[in-house]
Amino acid sequence: MNETINPSLANRFRGYFPVIIDVETAGFDAKSHALLEVAAVTVEMNEHGFIQPKLASFYATLPFEGAKLDPASLAFTGIIPDHPFRMAIDEKKALTELFSILKKEMKLARCKRCVLVGHNAAFDLSFIAAACERNHIKNVFHPFTTFDTAALSALALGETVLATALGRAKLAFDNKQAHSALYDAERTAELFCFIVNRWKELGGWEQE
Repeated sequence: MNETINPSLANRFRGYFPVIIDVETAGFDAKSHALLEVAAVTVEMNEHGFIQPKLASFYATLPFEGAKLDPASLAFTGIIPDHPFRMAIDEKKALTELFSILKKEMKLARCKRCVLVGHNAAFDLSFIAAACERNHIKNVFHPFTTFDTAALSALALGETVLATALGRAKLAFDNKQAHSALYDAERTAELFCFIVNRWKELGGWEQE
């Protein structure tokens, strides 16, 4: 693997820089429920045109002032928002630091705009966008274009559930570690790379 990202990554997705994102939240309403965890995984392309995960980032975030916390959602994720061991930081600081990293990686890849890759990506994008809006941060992600691995998995593997899709791709998934933003983002990144690379192997795309 080269030390820098192969510039051909910029050609693969029409100038978009794919970033796999997973968020854990205290509910389903992006404007009223707290954002509690954000994880991101970037990808790189090797000399043969195949992509693989590169850099992972993770932030535990504090609920914004006035945020709603749905007990059912907290029970599902197992997150205790005020637990001291979370080492949580303000969501504005978290997103500012994350976006700085992503912009550097995007520039290195010679891409023009980050595009969010997620399993049911609209959900993740809605929470990132809402946090950016309330903190007056410029969002690095395209406002409506996403690469949804649930849809891609339906096409490539006949499955939309993350754990089952990974199983069909013969990739590991541990249910005990699920619903951690970092773990889910890393597994989603593996799935995304598998599907993109498999398409290339089948002759569906060749580097220009």
